[in-house]
Amino acid sequence: MSTSEFAEVKLIDFSTYLVNGVHIGTRQKTGHMQKYIYRTRPDGLYILDVRKTDARIEIAAKFIARYDPSQVVAVSARQYGQFPVKKFGEVTRINTIIGRFIPGTFTNPKYPGFIEPELVIISDPLADEQPLTEAAQVGIPVIALCDSDNETTNVDLVIPTNNKGRKALALVYWLLARQVLMARGEITSDKPFELTPQDFEPKPGGG
Repeated sequence: MSTSEFAEVKLIDFSTYLVNGVHIGTRQKTGHMQKYIYRTRPDGLYILDVRKTDARIEIAAKFIARYDPSQVVAVSARQYGQFPVKKFGEVTRINTIIGRFIPGTFTNPKYPGFIEPELVIISDPLADEQPLTEAAQVGIPVIALCDSDNETTNVDLVIPTNNKGRKALALVYWLLARQVLMARGEITSDKPFELTPQDFEPKPGGG
């Protein structure tokens, strides 16, 4: 990417996306994700366009901020997504479901853990297939972190990103949390966001 393209990234330094591997896709791509792919590396890895990642995080944050936090649920079944999602929930006061998603959580009123969120955020349409399917069944809008190999059926807003890497997930959820708080007016230039992306990253041997 050229210097002029770097300028199109607004939320954080372009190099920070690269250092944390946000741009690294897989060796597979779907037709749904084609428009988010910048190029293919010689080793066959698809490289995601972080300019689009940057823009979608900003859009998603403004959308999330329109909802009462108690009516939003963020989920992650994938191990490396669980700690960032938990931290995201703590910071934004949004509900979280990490680990196994119990079938019927969004669709079965008889299930004791039944909830009716107004917005769902998922970390991987493949790993989080159950909540994605249930959200679609009952008409709940979905924001999803999507890698090059993801299908985006039933996803209303795609955030193209490496959704498998520990550092990439931490950075994306940190940015999303920061932007949500900014959109709500809870952090400002006089009251900045005190956490760092490392605060959203699972610690070795920890959660």
